[in-house]
Amino acid sequence: MPTLTGVGRLVDDPELRFTQSNKAVATVRLAFNSRRLNLQTNQWEDGETFWVRGTLWEKLAENVAETLAKGMEVCVTGELRTEQWEKDGQKHSQPSLLIRSIGPNLAYATASVTKAGAQQQGGGQQRPAPQQQRRQAPPQDDPWATSPSTDEPPF
Repeated sequence: MPTLTGVGRLVDDPELRFTQSNKAVATVRLAFNSRRLNLQTNQWEDGETFWVRGTLWEKLAENVAETLAKGMEVCVTGELRTEQWEKDGQKHSQPSLLIRSIGPNLAYATASVTKAGAQQQGGGQQRPAPQQQRRQAPPQDDPWATSPSTDEPPF
């Protein structure tokens, strides 16, 4: 299957569900569009939009539902597929994306990252998040720890 890597925007909040075997699955609707600078008017113009529904599984699905929201610009990688179904005697198809990785585009947002524990990634029992580590004083020989008197790096 072809792999898509791109920057898109979430059209809706992620929708989290659970299968009968209790596996998390989330769906997101994404819009990818191209903007171009019109050299005659010196204005940005929107080009064609590619709409696709993405599917995420297990811990990735849970993390996305907890982290991302409608309107966010995201960087996403996944496998393009074609969903096919029949309704009222007519065959239908549409593109879909099996998402392997996704995250906010930090050009337009900030993010706080918390690493999942080894047990959480394996789908086993979740353990509480570790306490925030105390900030230790930097070593005395750390040149970045002092306020520079100039704009030059300390090396």
